[in-house]
Amino acid sequence: MLYYLHLLGEKYEWLDWLRLFQFGTVRAAGACMTALLLSLIFGKKVIRMLQLLKMGQPIRTKEEVHVLAKLHEGKAGTPTMGGVLIVGTLLVSVILWARPDNPFIWALVFVTIGTAILGFVDDYQKVAKKNSKGVSGRVKLVSQFCIALVAVLFLYLYDHPDMGMAKPFITEKNGVEYTHTISNYIQKLWIPFMKTPLDGGIWVLILLPIVIVACSNAVNLTDGLDGLATGCTLTTAAAYAILTYAAGHSVASAYLLLPYHPQEGEVAIFCTALLGAGLGFLWFNCHPAKVFMGDTGSLSIGGMLGMIAICCKQEILLVVIGGVFVMEAGSVMIQVASFKMTGKRVFKMSPIHHHFELKGWEETQVINRFWILSIMCALIGMATLKIR
Repeated sequence: MLYYLHLLGEKYEWLDWLRLFQFGTVRAAGACMTALLLSLIFGKKVIRMLQLLKMGQPIRTKEEVHVLAKLHEGKAGTPTMGGVLIVGTLLVSVILWARPDNPFIWALVFVTIGTAILGFVDDYQKVAKKNSKGVSGRVKLVSQFCIALVAVLFLYLYDHPDMGMAKPFITEKNGVEYTHTISNYIQKLWIPFMKTPLDGGIWVLILLPIVIVACSNAVNLTDGLDGLATGCTLTTAAAYAILTYAAGHSVASAYLLLPYHPQEGEVAIFCTALLGAGLGFLWFNCHPAKVFMGDTGSLSIGGMLGMIAICCKQEILLVVIGGVFVMEAGSVMIQVASFKMTGKRVFKMSPIHHHFELKGWEETQVINRFWILSIMCALIGMATLKIR
């Protein structure tokens, strides 16, 4: 919304400073600061409200997790559903600072709201039933896939040649004109270390929703210690803020060999809003946590990150940049597969952050070391851009 203030700056000379609002970098910084300040202002109020509503986090029993129950017994009753603070401040910030006519932003907002509602229902059922179970795994997966499919299908059909829903843009290179649409942009699959993309065609309607579902559940599995998922989200969001900005900048994208789309730069504003919301939430979520994000936060954050990666066509690179999330989800799959096939467990407990807790690491050690690992993964992911 604030983007259109630049029109007043062009019309009235004494308001020429409002022209700053047309620049994505200015609005990205504003989005980050807005989400951060809103989180700090309303954080205590949200926590107090969750306490009044008795939205305490149910802790798994000794029968379920044995030693871990003793390590985490002090967390019982800590308010959950804190993800409403992340999602709420992010959406307000995006509405204020991003252009409202951008289809990538529409898709991101849809995924954010859809997965947040699913997570909220899951959290509510856990609190209402006073146990660690919520929405069944099958229902959760189907719901996530449907939400993701709608978002991907929207971009796939947005300016499809046979649909005529929007006007494509044309660029010129070496005297040749190229016609670009979001539809053919979203169908390309960019593989790290390759200069040219693969054409995913209609198969992207299956592959890309899987990316969102996988990322949503990976972040959900990572959310087990105070600030762990939040800190890893910050490094991933920061990396993708750079990638999305570059993808919307013709010179930067050409230099880094990134797929270019002029509307992509607005996604960087979404990334910085997530960065600000995450920083504000971490203020209250750092050890010892005063509030947990719950599935309301973790499912929606994972959905956002998956959709962001799709928007800038760096879905596969998410495996590297979001390496901690991949490690957490992978440890669960390895543990389950090993136990089913051999009856033995590879880890003391999965996800892997609990394995290190049971090995004797302090909770803060696990968190800080995983944050460091997340920073390293983001840097490695960014470094691969010029290796083609």
